[in-house]
Amino acid sequence: MIESLPPDANVLSAEAVRRASAEMDLQLSQEQADRLVGFAALLAKWNRVHNLTAVDTPSSVLSHHLLDSLSVVPELSRIRAERGLRVLDVGAGGGLPGIPIAIALPSATVTEIDKVQKKTAFLQHVRAELALANVQVVHGRVEDQGPDRYDVIISRAFASLADMVRKTAHLLARDGVWAAMKGVFPAEEIGALPPTVQLVRAVKLRVPLLGAERHLVVLRPR
Repeated sequence: MIESLPPDANVLSAEAVRRASAEMDLQLSQEQADRLVGFAALLAKWNRVHNLTAVDTPSSVLSHHLLDSLSVVPELSRIRAERGLRVLDVGAGGGLPGIPIAIALPSATVTEIDKVQKKTAFLQHVRAELALANVQVVHGRVEDQGPDRYDVIISRAFASLADMVRKTAHLLARDGVWAAMKGVFPAEEIGALPPTVQLVRAVKLRVPLLGAERHLVVLRPR
């Protein structure tokens, strides 16, 4: 059962989530929008004690967290349109972008990994509370994980592109890609990539209500 929004978060509605998502050509069902609002409520509740995020007002959670995370969903759908996409969210923190991705792409399996126990405890609670059967939560360092392999390894403010590739290469499936969420176009980071990695594309994302640049950088091994 999804917990209700705390009183100070009642500005964030499922309709607002659906309307803003539609601006990114992402059509969410009522159930998906309800789950996203439920996730925002849990994030607000736990944040009061565990300091999971500095962004905590309803409007900023919608723009900086939910919509920012959802903006990559159309691109992930293009990477593999059929069922069974395996996604690893590295340095998942408060579940961003992994939880919104799992809600918007129920056919995908999303693994959330973080080395901080309080964050993985929160993610386990979210998984149970929102009945997200397609979410798995792992407590530990990504460098120590295996032997599972993933079609998409995604990160949001986890590390530089070179560090992300170095720490996770052993977890990338054959024909898999890295998808790094960045702010401004990271030309310097792309230039610092090892010769064994190639840039597939860099997509400028449009995030409604967010007045800042966002890019998704897609990489693969040569």
